[in-house]
Amino acid sequence: MPRLRALPDKLRRLRRSFRESQARPDDCWALARLTPAEGRLYLRMDARDREHAVRVAQALLAACLEEDSPPSSELLAGAILHDCGKLVWPYRVWERVGAGLLPYRIAAWVPWMPAQVRAQHAEWGALLVRREGGRARVSELVAAHHHPAGDPEAAWIHRLDDLE
Repeated sequence: MPRLRALPDKLRRLRRSFRESQARPDDCWALARLTPAEGRLYLRMDARDREHAVRVAQALLAACLEEDSPPSSELLAGAILHDCGKLVWPYRVWERVGAGLLPYRIAAWVPWMPAQVRAQHAEWGALLVRREGGRARVSELVAAHHHPAGDPEAAWIHRLDDLE
């Protein structure tokens, strides 16, 4: 049932995904939380992905502060960069929508580049973070954001990724 509860949020996000020009990411907020190398990587991301990333990071910050446990700078940066691996393929609208409809566990088996991006963007993003000179922990969080396996910080990103 948790997936069905997230459906209205996913539909709102889908509606905003049709045109990059409709996205309004808070780049100043994000850049203030990234190292210069991470910031350069962030600015290369599609504006729609940057907007989503900022919403995830701001929701994470609010949730952590609600629990009286401020997030680490690496956790916020990981939330901001969690989808940076999507840089490898500039989605067309229909590809973005089509790939978004595929469950992650199926996407890896579909011989279509947008599906491969959906399936592998976390690992590719981690490589980009390392290659661009980002922090090691940020790279780990990006890599683990869909499969947190015992990493409570990556689990935060995973949970909020679906909601925002």
